[in-house]
Amino acid sequence: MAKDIKKAEKAEKKDLKRVDPPPPPVPAGATAEVLDRLWAVVMQRRTADPAVSHSARLLARGTPKVAQKFGEEAVECVIEAVARNKPALITESADVLYHLMVVWVDAGVHPSEVWSVLQQREGVSGIAEKASRAVPLALGEKTKKIP
Repeated sequence: MAKDIKKAEKAEKKDLKRVDPPPPPVPAGATAEVLDRLWAVVMQRRTADPAVSHSARLLARGTPKVAQKFGEEAVECVIEAVARNKPALITESADVLYHLMVVWVDAGVHPSEVWSVLQQREGVSGIAEKASRAVPLALGEKTKKIP
């Protein structure tokens, strides 16, 4: 048992010494501002002809279909992350972000509302932030959320 602990400590120290490679250079013009532009395009196309606009077609099918499609894309993204398939993860991440924008348009959410929440959380530990909004469960009550 002591051997296992020492092995784990050694692995942890090695992990702390590991230096991640720097991120790849960002192509010119590739910033998060593209998300605001994407949201504007989805907003514009929500009333377009569903025969010529994928966004209009999704939105015309209703909230359950919009949410289902977002969930499917999220699962595909997770699968590629677990497979450590970086090129596919990047592509699936773009799909997730697009379908999230469609969900927001369907729900009447403006990206600035989400950015505001993210800004409020900036610099706050994720653990502390989650604890600050935790609602204690009654004894024996169950939740579907992962703690």
